[in-house]
Amino acid sequence: MYLNRVHRTFPKLKKVVTRLHSQVAIIEENEYTETPQYPPILDMSLEAKKLREREALHKKIQDINTVEEKQIALNMPRYYGWKCIMLHEDKVPYNALPLVQYYTRSHFVSIDKLPEVYNETGASAETISQEIKSQVEEAIAIENDGIDRNFTPSLESSSLKSEASLKEDAISKCIIRQINRIIFNNLTDKVPHILSSQVDYDARHEAFWFIGGVKPPASIRNFRKQFKWLHDKIEEPVDRPVQYIGTPMLTIRNRSPLKPLIPYSEAENPAFKVPIFHHLPRSVGYYDHHRHGTNIPGFWPGDYDEFGLMSYHGRGHILDRKESFGPEDNLEALHCQALKASFGWLLSQANYQGFTTFNDITYPLVTQTIITNGQYWSLYAYQLNTIVMHNDKFDSNPKHNICFGTNPLKLYDCIENGNVKGFNEEVLKMLIQFYLNAPEDREHEMKPYLGKEEQVVADIEDDNRRCWLESRYKHLVANRPKHLLIPETYLWEDIYKIKFKTRFFEAKRRPFELGINPFRRRLDEHLPPYIPKVLRPYPRSKKKFETTYYPKV
Repeated sequence: MYLNRVHRTFPKLKKVVTRLHSQVAIIEENEYTETPQYPPILDMSLEAKKLREREALHKKIQDINTVEEKQIALNMPRYYGWKCIMLHEDKVPYNALPLVQYYTRSHFVSIDKLPEVYNETGASAETISQEIKSQVEEAIAIENDGIDRNFTPSLESSSLKSEASLKEDAISKCIIRQINRIIFNNLTDKVPHILSSQVDYDARHEAFWFIGGVKPPASIRNFRKQFKWLHDKIEEPVDRPVQYIGTPMLTIRNRSPLKPLIPYSEAENPAFKVPIFHHLPRSVGYYDHHRHGTNIPGFWPGDYDEFGLMSYHGRGHILDRKESFGPEDNLEALHCQALKASFGWLLSQANYQGFTTFNDITYPLVTQTIITNGQYWSLYAYQLNTIVMHNDKFDSNPKHNICFGTNPLKLYDCIENGNVKGFNEEVLKMLIQFYLNAPEDREHEMKPYLGKEEQVVADIEDDNRRCWLESRYKHLVANRPKHLLIPETYLWEDIYKIKFKTRFFEAKRRPFELGINPFRRRLDEHLPPYIPKVLRPYPRSKKKFETTYYPKV
């Protein structure tokens, strides 16, 4: 009784007594050891402390069980979203290939024929190409000349793309669907994986990651100049969030992944060189935008067909590029489009396997990318070997991704009187080899960082937690604007209050005057929905707000 009174009166004394009891128990249990045991010697510098904090955060994200919760955890530090560098599939500025290779850590190999992995399907592809050649020629002729199209672009799309670009993409989409239908119908009874594969049209592909080694923007440099202890770190590289957004015309996916193009051990080959690009992305033509980071490979978590085999993309954006860019830069623009589309799709697939930009993949992923306008075809085979590229691992990670790609190949010369002239069977053969490339099951663990019983939110038994996480995840990836606008610093405030400080006599009410950065607000820093008294559980409960189930990171 006396101890309880003391504990209630002096709560700190209870902590001290409890700590002493635990220390005594540890000493009695481990009083003697065969070898001396010393506590680890930690580096107590500011950089080392911050590094240990980041590593602890990465470990917490790795230990989360479900895919959706990992994606929520990636966005937890920012309530208004990250200031992402936007990489759109069909927007390629001039001379953007070095930046795209650096941001995707991709080594590009220009080839005239497919890699050696496809050699075993060469004979079968040649036989099939002879069988479907006439059908493909007929489909191309009908889509180009046999259909009278009244093309009327929408107001939204016409403001971004020219009418010629939109028309070329519309015809390309029809040709792609017809050729895919012809090849599928011919291979269904010959190749087992074709019948079990799933075809998507105009899928939503998005990917989010961090890239390190980039020069800091002006805002960060100005912030560092305010403090003397940061003067030697003004130009220190920073992590920049990157968001890819693309919409392929047609995709094919399966339950099993494709075979690697090269052994996974070759990912550390020093011959796979990637150009270094430390400059600001704005210097090339890529800009940033506030939004939540999203990883969506065209389907929601829990779908059985979760590995991409092939994706088709249009090349109408080439018609909107300036003539002064020249044919060489237009060729590089196609390579940039393929690198972004391939890396972005595979990265989002890797996120559905439990990996993130902080937790690297343990096996390679492969996809096949086709860029065409119906006449010119560019074929790419991409192998994803690593997705960890932030500052802490940028120099210590020796792995590189690799992409094999061809120059645009001409499928036919022209169409005269409803007939295709100069048809190139070799291009059709290479396309069929992409379809014949069969996926196969892997012997190793495919989802090492996901839970054993709970891998997606749908596996959670608690109804309240499952429904809340599902709703929160769908709202997050929708990227709808908040009910309150993002805080803004007006131009006159930036001039008179921040840069030159000529209005010091006014009352300080704005966030930047009070030392508050609203963009540092966490995702879970908000008031939960209120529960009216009528809807509270019986008997009378004092719980006024609903329970939230954010991951603890």
